[in-house]
Amino acid sequence: MNNTRFSTAIHILTLLADSGENWVNSDWIAGSINTNAAMVRKELSALQDAGFVIGRKGKEGGSRLNKPSSQISLADIYVAVKNTEVLGKKNLNTNPQCPVGKQINKELDQLYSDTDQLVINSLKGLTLENFAKKFC
Repeated sequence: MNNTRFSTAIHILTLLADSGENWVNSDWIAGSINTNAAMVRKELSALQDAGFVIGRKGKEGGSRLNKPSSQISLADIYVAVKNTEVLGKKNLNTNPQCPVGKQINKELDQLYSDTDQLVINSLKGLTLENFAKKFC
């Protein structure tokens, strides 16, 4: 549960939303996040794969939004970068002889799925545009 991908993605996209049509380089973004540019480029790649960002290489290169911030929901961002469960990892080595151990992961799968859907539903109505306005 110690995953910063969502917060990093929101940070990057908020910076790009505030930059309009300007190309923003990964070094500048990294300075705002207080991390290294390689990590930013990794996240930018995932955001580009999701269609939120376009990139341009070279001296005048950088990244910018690929579509208006009003068309990017926080739920879409969450789904694009999610790589861990909100509730954490499950124990995959439970005792199959135990009445709880042999079934718990099946029950946890449903609980995790339901919880994930609650998070997604909560974020659906929120746009990057509205989030970014908090920093103007």
